[in-house]
Amino acid sequence: MRGLRVTPARRYGQDRLYVSLPDGLTVAWYDRETARVSVLSADHRDAALAALAPYLSGPCTVGPPPVPTAADLARLALHPDDDLAPNRPGEGLYGEALWGGALYGGALYGGALYGGAWGRRSESGRRRALAAQQLIGDELDRLEGAGWRVLHSVPLPGGGRIDHLLIGPAGAMTVRTVDARKRRALVGEQAVAIGRAEPLPQTRWARREAARAAHALVASVRPVLAVVAAARLEVVPSLHDVRVLRDVEVRTLGTLGGELKPADVESLYATARDRRTWLRA
Repeated sequence: MRGLRVTPARRYGQDRLYVSLPDGLTVAWYDRETARVSVLSADHRDAALAALAPYLSGPCTVGPPPVPTAADLARLALHPDDDLAPNRPGEGLYGEALWGGALYGGALYGGALYGGAWGRRSESGRRRALAAQQLIGDELDRLEGAGWRVLHSVPLPGGGRIDHLLIGPAGAMTVRTVDARKRRALVGEQAVAIGRAEPLPQTRWARREAARAAHALVASVRPVLAVVAAARLEVVPSLHDVRVLRDVEVRTLGTLGGELKPADVESLYATARDRRTWLRA
C-alpha cells in the first residue's frame, strides 16, 4: 500500500517506529529494544512490514501487540498531572522567582534550611547548578536503552526534591548532584567541602533522600553522589554506604545488575512515576 508513513518516537522509555495511514491511524509499530513488530490491523500487515523493511537490521518477531502488563495498566490509568516521567533534570530550578534570597526548593534538611546564606547564589551560580543537573540527567537518560528507568526532580513533601531516581537491574538509587565548579571536592562521612567554601551536609542529605525514597517505594534504595566538574575528588576511605562518582563515571551504573528482573523494574518505575506515591515519603 502506498502512502504509509514511518515515524520514530520515544515514549515511556521505549524506542519505536510507528507505521500509520495517511489519515494518521497507526497500523503497526516496531520496538527496537525487543525487535518486535506489533501489527494492529491484519489487513495492513504486509504493507506495514514492507514500509519497515529499510529500518530492520536483523530478524524480528511479528504478531499482535503483547498483552499489557500490570505496570502498563497502571501507567495508562495515571492522570497526566500525577505523572512525573515528563519532569526535566533540574525541574525544580526552573522559574525560581526570588533567587536572591529564595530557598533551594524550600527544602528543610537536617534542621537547617538550605537557604539564607547558603541559598543565595549569583546568576552564574544558578546557571551552573542547573547545568550540573542537566549534565547528570543526560548521562542517566542514556542508560534507558540498557534496561534502566529514570525520573528527574522527584517532589517530596515539604518542598524538597530528589534530583534523580534511577531504577534498573541493580535496584533503585537516588542520585544527588554536587556542582564542584572546577574545584577540589572532599566527600566526608557527613558533608562535602568544595574548595574553601563552608562544607554542606550533602552526604547526610543523600542518605536521607534514599531513606525517604525507600519508605515511599517500599523497596531498597541506595544513595549516590554525582560530583560534577571536580578539579580533584577525594573521598574518605570510611565512606561505604554512599556511592560517589564523577560525572564521567555515572554511566558505569548501567553495568551493574543482579537484583531486579525487567518486569520488576517496570513495576517499581510505574509506582515511582506516580506523584501520589511520594506523599508518604
